[in-house]
Amino acid sequence: MATDLTRFVKTYDVRGLVGTELTDDVVEALAAGFVDELGVAGHTVVVGHDMRESSPGFVAAFIRGATNRGANVTNVGLCSTDESYFASGLWSAPAAMFTASHNPASYNGIKFSRADAQGISLDTGLAAIRDRATEYLESGIPVVDNPGVATTTDVLIDYASYLRTLVDLSAIRPLRVVVDAGNGMGGLTVPAVLGTSAGLPELPLEIIPLYFELDGTFPNHEANPLEPANLVDLQRAVVEHRADIGLAFDGDADRCFVVDENGDPVSPSAVAAIVALREIARVRQLGEETPTVLHNLITSLIVPEVIRGAGAHAVRTNVGHSLIKDVMRETGAVFGGEHSAHYYFREFWGADNGMLAAMHVLAEFGSHDDPLSTISARFSPYAQSGEINSTVTDVPAAIERLRTAFAGRGNFDTLDGLTVSGDAEGVDSLPPRADETREFWWFNVRPSNTEPLLRLNVEGGSRGVMEAVRDEALAIIRQS
Repeated sequence: MATDLTRFVKTYDVRGLVGTELTDDVVEALAAGFVDELGVAGHTVVVGHDMRESSPGFVAAFIRGATNRGANVTNVGLCSTDESYFASGLWSAPAAMFTASHNPASYNGIKFSRADAQGISLDTGLAAIRDRATEYLESGIPVVDNPGVATTTDVLIDYASYLRTLVDLSAIRPLRVVVDAGNGMGGLTVPAVLGTSAGLPELPLEIIPLYFELDGTFPNHEANPLEPANLVDLQRAVVEHRADIGLAFDGDADRCFVVDENGDPVSPSAVAAIVALREIARVRQLGEETPTVLHNLITSLIVPEVIRGAGAHAVRTNVGHSLIKDVMRETGAVFGGEHSAHYYFREFWGADNGMLAAMHVLAEFGSHDDPLSTISARFSPYAQSGEINSTVTDVPAAIERLRTAFAGRGNFDTLDGLTVSGDAEGVDSLPPRADETREFWWFNVRPSNTEPLLRLNVEGGSRGVMEAVRDEALAIIRQS
């Protein structure tokens, strides 16, 4: 039976079960389709991989498929996803990164990039790569007259050195930092960038490592800091070591989550606001009067407020890293932030880089005497629900029920799913208040690209408002 690539070639990347969906033959075919679709026969293609047991074998299969179609492959070996973006930008070459990010060990995947770390989604080439690969699986991959060659190099030192040029941490106050790498690629990149393993000068940082051993079976916890259960070890260690800050990276280390000195999470929206201010200030000093900063529609309202308050132009976007990279390039934005802890930088080819975001937080925090909890509170004035997933049998019907229930009570927006925004006067079952203050609220509901799920995010000017809107929206979504 022919392999149905549509099952695991997702909207923004490839993500499938090893052996049953993602196999050597499938990887070879995808590599050949990648080279053909991008027209890079005779040119360089970069490939890198994470610490999963299946990754080196898949890289070998990718090299076979790509070189048979004429591409020259530079294998950068073990690396984080943002390290592969660095290589793509450094050499202006397309790249393929083998990782399944935070997914369990039974999964692997591929994140494709065009030259200069430009994203590739189903709408911008990934569907065509998938279709070419499907044909090659049926008919075989013909070898071109001039096959490519493969070479191996390492970019970790250059990557670490480049990030150090973007954020100077040499003059901050001494900080004690607990880092949970989750047995993922942060175990390789953190010692290089924030430590001395790449031969760079020592920084005023005492790094206390958690789970730095590279292990694609994830023996300690899932490498997905977005789930609160996976932050528990970091939170406990920060308090036990009386650390100033805690950092947690996901499996491929392109996302970074932050906890304060009390072990309390710092929301990705607060991190986005902090980094946005720093990047706005930097480019305005260089003469850029009104820089553009992106934020996706699920970040806290504080993010666009901070951006506009700093004299920059706030642009609201859909969710999704490939799409945001495109918008970064189209608008010339200096920075972009997502609710999921993806952070994008113009100085990093518009790509996302969790390590660079962490360095900005360390630089900002390390230049003040206030504890991180105080700084975080300034950028977390509103109550957020976090993302809540609901399994529904009829997604369009659930969204229509929300439209009906909230008609006349708020403004409707369909940029990405359905967003409804209003004030407390439009909230049913709101607890009594001691004053007459009107408070804002908004919620967004988006269907999953791959599952019968609706993803709900709610924010309110107070916890009471947020919880009232959240509970009403959930009851409507889950109505049988």
